[in-house]
Formats: sequence, structure tokens, C-alpha cells
Amino acid sequence: MRDKLFLLSPGFEDPAYPGQRFYSWHCALLEGVIASFPALADRIDIERVAWPRPRQAVISLVGEQNQSLPLLVLADDAPSELATGRHGSVRFVADKDAILDVLSRRHGIPVPHP
Repeated sequence: MRDKLFLLSPGFEDPAYPGQRFYSWHCALLEGVIASFPALADRIDIERVAWPRPRQAVISLVGEQNQSLPLLVLADDAPSELATGRHGSVRFVADKDAILDVLSRRHGIPVPHP
């Protein structure tokens, strides 16, 4: 298994805000990083999921309580210290800044400018 990045598909509706469409800016940030460094898409798996919960594809790996996105599920060969969370034997990174750090450290993209 390779690292797997889960992102929300853009252009979703939220019943709490009728008649409006949205995107997740954290996911859009990561989409921009992927577009800027296309070789990254060859190194990790990327899955875009719909906004409504439950997000079964995510839940099946990291449990219902960890379905907020973006989320990077780490492959078995990833160093333990990269994970921000764990569900059983599955380790993951659940913060956009931590995900960017892991993508730099593990997959060789440049670091964000301070």
C-alpha cells in the first residue's frame, strides 16, 4: 500500500446553507500542491470523496471519528513519528500543515515558504 490522500470533491452543497456551493480550502490547498508537483500524484494514491457524511471510504480505514478531510493515510513503511493519529494498525496524518510536512519529508516536494 502507498500513502493515500483523501480530499473532498469541490462544489458540494451543505443543507445548512441552501442554494450555495462550497469547496474546502484545506483540500483546495492540497489540490494546488498536487497540481504544482505532478510527480506527487505518481507517488501517492489520491481519492476524492463527496462531502456528506458518513464517508465510508475513509471510515473503513480510520474509523468514524476520523473522517474529517483532508487526511493522509500512511503506508506501512512510513516512519511512526510522521503520524498524528492511529486507528488500530492504520496510521494517519489529520492536519493540513502536518500533511504538507509529510509530503515534503517523505515524498520530496519543497517545503512551504515561512
